[in-house]
Amino acid sequence: MATILNVKGVTKTYDGGHEALKGVDLEIEEGEILALLGPNGAGKTTLISIICGIATASSGQITVGGHDHVTQYRAAREMIGLVPQEINLEPFETVMNTVRFSRGLFGRPRNDARIEEILKLLSLHDKKDNRIMTLSGGMKRRVLIAKALCHDPKILFLDEPTAGVDVELRKDMWDIVAKLKETGVTIILTTHYIEEAEAMADRIGVISNGEILLVEDKAALIKRLGQKELLIELDHPIDAIPESLSHHALTIGGVQELVYAYDVQGDSTGITGLLADLRAAGLHLADLSTRQSSLEDIFVDLVKEKTA
Repeated sequence: MATILNVKGVTKTYDGGHEALKGVDLEIEEGEILALLGPNGAGKTTLISIICGIATASSGQITVGGHDHVTQYRAAREMIGLVPQEINLEPFETVMNTVRFSRGLFGRPRNDARIEEILKLLSLHDKKDNRIMTLSGGMKRRVLIAKALCHDPKILFLDEPTAGVDVELRKDMWDIVAKLKETGVTIILTTHYIEEAEAMADRIGVISNGEILLVEDKAALIKRLGQKELLIELDHPIDAIPESLSHHALTIGGVQELVYAYDVQGDSTGITGLLADLRAAGLHLADLSTRQSSLEDIFVDLVKEKTA
């Protein structure tokens, strides 16, 4: 895929010396969904604000579709749609007029047919003549997305798109993002919800303390960094791990359960030898099952490693 957004060496230092971004490098491929994960204060919103022209970088370079976002600001900005965290809409205006006004801000000619297409995509068409104040919180967030899409950008930024909404509305938003991807829009979202990234993203980026720790294909990341655990259920309770099993990476997971961690990328899992040693130690198995590290486990480990 072609690179549609290129961020090179971007830094941001605020008055007082706080470094919000420390030489961020990031390449976004056309048509992908990238989830940018990070704890509060990691630099997610600062990075998005700089790319979208809301804030100014202290140093570095950004190109959007080949356009420099400083010297060719208008061309670069027209390629971007931004859905902010905050819901800031005129309460007495209608949905249609709200979206129509945003299109005009980008100098695009009036095109109500196109706006209606976007409203249909977002299941807002039947609300087009409703005032904003009559909409639910979830519907208002859809209006924000419609505003961001009204000038037909190639890249859509979603900054915490499901913050403060319930689980059902969050899943509705996931469906909307999937539909947007089908239209060819490149999507970058920041989120605190690990399951959101796991459900939607093609690639995962992790940012902490103003630095990008990694950007990698979601499945490859889980496979590369994830560990598997073998859950061994015994037929009787156990108080301690026998000394003869001390060389195995075993822990007690429950009254009748042992947990064995192993590297999925290793040459050998060691499970065959472990099972033989369990029998030799007089332990009898009732059941076996496995579980793999989730994206949340990997994320927590990465951030801990960086801040340690």
